[in-house]
Amino acid sequence: MPEQSSTPLVLDPAASDHHAEHQALRDRGPATRVDLLGLTVWSVTDPALLKQLLTSTQVSKDGRAHWPAYADTVSTWPLALWIAVESMFTAYGGDHRRLRRMVAPALSARRVQDLRPTVEAIVTTLLDDLEARPAGESVDLREHFAYPLPIAVLGRLMGIPDSQLQGFRDVVDGVFDTTATAVQAAENTASLYRALDDLIAAKRAEPADDMTSLLIAVRDHEGDGGGFTDGELRDTLLLMISAGYETTVNVIDQAVTALLTDPEQLSHLRAGRATWDDVVEETLRHEPALKHLPLRYALTDIALPDGRTIPRGEAILASYAAANRHPDWHGPTADRFDVTRLNKDHLAFGHGVHFCLGAPLARMEVATALRLLFTRFPDIELAVPAGELRTLPTAIGNGHRTLPVRPRRTTGGPAR
Repeated sequence: MPEQSSTPLVLDPAASDHHAEHQALRDRGPATRVDLLGLTVWSVTDPALLKQLLTSTQVSKDGRAHWPAYADTVSTWPLALWIAVESMFTAYGGDHRRLRRMVAPALSARRVQDLRPTVEAIVTTLLDDLEARPAGESVDLREHFAYPLPIAVLGRLMGIPDSQLQGFRDVVDGVFDTTATAVQAAENTASLYRALDDLIAAKRAEPADDMTSLLIAVRDHEGDGGGFTDGELRDTLLLMISAGYETTVNVIDQAVTALLTDPEQLSHLRAGRATWDDVVEETLRHEPALKHLPLRYALTDIALPDGRTIPRGEAILASYAAANRHPDWHGPTADRFDVTRLNKDHLAFGHGVHFCLGAPLARMEVATALRLLFTRFPDIELAVPAGELRTLPTAIGNGHRTLPVRPRRTTGGPAR
């Protein structure tokens, strides 16, 4: 029987051993109360229950409307931005449908497909830079490959000038920092909004064929009656930048790490027993870009399978990483990275009406990056023992602080 404790499990803000923490969450049952930076919420790790809640009309993401503790929390909680933004990320019902309808064309299948040559060109340039380094030199692949790719793609997609990309990276990094104080988080949010306001002003003055200009045109054409409010426009741009950047970096990082620490997985690729799409999906299952995603709110009492209840008005934390490795879903090998696994289902992009609109773009970016990286450098290797890799100090993001590799291209033939 799962351990049912009335004492909330305190989540480590630095996530120093997140796998052990996720196991502890699962041991407490399908859902359990946790302390997330001083806030008591319900962490849900059972995949069946989590899917049910993510599709239920009795669970909302709109804290302003449906969370009694919102007003007392938003001014002091370090993760306030995650619950305070005004975009489809926190919208419910008709508001969510309205906002998603306006954003969806900017991430249509045609736009994603049109970006493929751009992604390949950016990856090729980054690989050229790696190849130009002295033979045998160690390089941080996260810093010099995983980071610049999605930043450059976002720059093209959203029309962000190259000179401003580093500034956006710095403040978006702060959004995922769960070790920051409330004051530090508020200062970072203020800097982020200044950068967004500058981008909106520049695109209003000189619109172009990019997502930012498209969303501004929707805002200015439809006004507050059926389009975006000014706050929704700004926070929608924030959502596009933050969701399309840090998460993609983490998936590239985790995929490369998994392949370089298990040669058998690379052999499956080289023998044609698996594809790069298989690698992407298994990475998303095994080490999703986000461990937890704040927050949702119960609109009614929710009965749990073990007889307990999430009371109406309490907050819910979707613990995607713990759910992805649940043995009820993926059996006794759930903790193993296996690109030949038949069932690679996961919740890395969410589920239900809030499923990530950017999922096709992220999948394409990661698959392209991995395919070209291992084709150019078939004998790439870690430059440090795997045990020396240090994870990011955050309860939300899921990657490494650095990923030192030696990008060798000697023997063995390219992965397919």
